[in-house]
Amino acid sequence: MKHFVIPALAALVLVACSAPVKNVHPDWTYSSVVYEVNVRQFSPEGTLKAVEAQLPRLKDLGVDILWLMPINKIGVEGRKGTLGSYYAIADYKAIDPEFGTIADFDDLIAAAHEQGFKIIMDWVANQTAPDNVWMTEKPADFYERDSLGNAIWEYDWTDTRSLNYENREVWYAQEDAMRFWLERGVDGFRCDAAGEMPSETWQYLVPTLRRDYPEIYLLAEAEKTEFAVDTMFDATYAWELHHIENGIGNGPGNKDAVKTVADLKDYLKRDAARVPRSAFRLAFTSNHDENSWAGTEFERMGDAWQVLEVLNFTLPQTQPLIYTGQEIGLSRRLEFFEKDAITDWSANEYTEFYKYLTDLKHANPALDAGERGGRMKYIPGLPENVLGFTRAVKGNKVTVLANLSAEPVVAKGHELEPWGWLVEVAGD
Repeated sequence: MKHFVIPALAALVLVACSAPVKNVHPDWTYSSVVYEVNVRQFSPEGTLKAVEAQLPRLKDLGVDILWLMPINKIGVEGRKGTLGSYYAIADYKAIDPEFGTIADFDDLIAAAHEQGFKIIMDWVANQTAPDNVWMTEKPADFYERDSLGNAIWEYDWTDTRSLNYENREVWYAQEDAMRFWLERGVDGFRCDAAGEMPSETWQYLVPTLRRDYPEIYLLAEAEKTEFAVDTMFDATYAWELHHIENGIGNGPGNKDAVKTVADLKDYLKRDAARVPRSAFRLAFTSNHDENSWAGTEFERMGDAWQVLEVLNFTLPQTQPLIYTGQEIGLSRRLEFFEKDAITDWSANEYTEFYKYLTDLKHANPALDAGERGGRMKYIPGLPENVLGFTRAVKGNKVTVLANLSAEPVVAKGHELEPWGWLVEVAGD
């Protein structure tokens, strides 16, 4: 269905879009590490209160931005599994009782800010649950519909219905809902399936929100070049990098094509040419989708997972992500629609590894994301399966050697074990 905008409103939209706000990343983002919180599986309780109780542990881990997977009210109609998908939202302005109350959310925000964290919410804008309040509160053309007038869905997302972004009123409804949470103190959003929506919608929403909330952080689950420009998102997904890393590790559960150091270098060259230096790319060995549907990093990357994580923390433009449980070596796929809580958060060698990486990221401005970080210079004369580079800025220099093979090698006088790595820091 088409939606016609009255002339006066159309004029307002044109004015809003004609004066884009340049995206200046908040200072705290450049050396930041993102941690994805799967609230449902984060504790036996699976609540926001339980997340609040673990803030000191996360502080010790060294993460900065806590990305909460969706905590909005979950739909009942067409629900998958017992608890349903976090991404089938029934009310954008409500907390699902599974996770707690709006007061619990406010308490978490206050406690997180007091301890130096930033909180971002997972924002599902392309679709809602079939029983979302908008189904009855909004006109029929808020949703995409078939020839019989039935609201439709994409892919196998049968517990959702697709919003109609030809209707600009949907844009304004999303803006209103996002402002609701920004007013409660949330620091930004991770925008789910951002590429499933017209780019024009984000070209309206992002600068419009940023005018009133200039310090917000916005992450797009998309790799589109137009999302990485200076007037759009702070960070976009490094999906291609991730699949190359899967192919390099080529673990027993890998389904991506086998890749080499040459493929990685080719990607880095192409990506540097298509996005500005100011762009952040979210780099990861796991996230909720990969863990639950494609397998753990150990399944996909085998013994290479650690050296690949080192690269995610040190390559140019990367903003690293740690997913729930990685810091203790979680070795199972978490259930998506059922309860599957992590019950033991005891520190171990995985914890120490990730603490080393977060400390490394924070202590070395050469590793900053975006334009503040050092440019990458390859180290010549290395074996073909070794990636070696330096990054330097303001007297700080970081050298990285990464053996991306299952064979021991000698690189610049250093003996590297299979999938071994070396990081050296010089200067301030």
